[in-house]
Amino acid sequence: MLKQASPQNATGKLAVEIRRLVIEMSGSPNGVHIGGSVSIADLLAVLYGEVLRQPAGGGAPEGRDYLVLSKGQASAGLYAALAATGVIPEEECATYAEEGSRLAGHPMKTLPGVDFSTGSLGHGLALGLGVALAGRRFGHDNRAFVILGDGELAEGSNWEAMMAAAHHEVDNLIAIVDRNGWQISGRTEDIMSLEPLADKWAAFGWRVLRIDGHDHDQIREALDGPVEPDRPTVVLARTIKARNVPGLHDTKKSHSATLSADARRLALEALDGEV
Repeated sequence: MLKQASPQNATGKLAVEIRRLVIEMSGSPNGVHIGGSVSIADLLAVLYGEVLRQPAGGGAPEGRDYLVLSKGQASAGLYAALAATGVIPEEECATYAEEGSRLAGHPMKTLPGVDFSTGSLGHGLALGLGVALAGRRFGHDNRAFVILGDGELAEGSNWEAMMAAAHHEVDNLIAIVDRNGWQISGRTEDIMSLEPLADKWAAFGWRVLRIDGHDHDQIREALDGPVEPDRPTVVLARTIKARNVPGLHDTKKSHSATLSADARRLALEALDGEV
């Protein structure tokens, strides 16, 4: 049973809780991809708080939604969302990346709420396409949401899935690009230029929405609004890597980090008063 959040600014509180849990997990000696996990916190809060049907997975396939975290290195953000909504015990977050833990560095499908093991970048969009096609074929009212990193768009398999989704007119597929501008080696535009990114998706036949990935109203409207018949949708969400985390905000070093107790304290203090 999912926890029932307070109706007053519930999604905002959920976003803060997700970031809090990510920051606490960042004490792991194995390191946490804190930047990419924090940049998708608001997207996850709207998805888990308002949009996804049967977010814990399981049960009958009819009328449920699927979420594929293609950028599997941001698993801490996903685990935080699952814990904050009661899908997994919150105390389990303390076991992140430990030997024998269910919370591996990349999400594993043995965990409740995880339908696909991911992290081999470039594969998630094809998985989401398969789910969306299967739902349509069997007459199920399914939606497939796929969270992609902008850096992983350098993988050619994404573009094959994009082309196939448009060709098959899969309008129950929604791709969400975490456009934080960074990948492991540096700025995306320095490593492999993506712009004009919106034009490229549109040229492949997709409906393109551009939003502020930290604005819950914009996220909600993009993800839960009406679709365009016979066209898949991509949401280009402009975000900030490690948003508001002292010393890591919009920096390369936030890609994988182990924060000291003092650094975690400062980061948690920065969350105070947000909601």
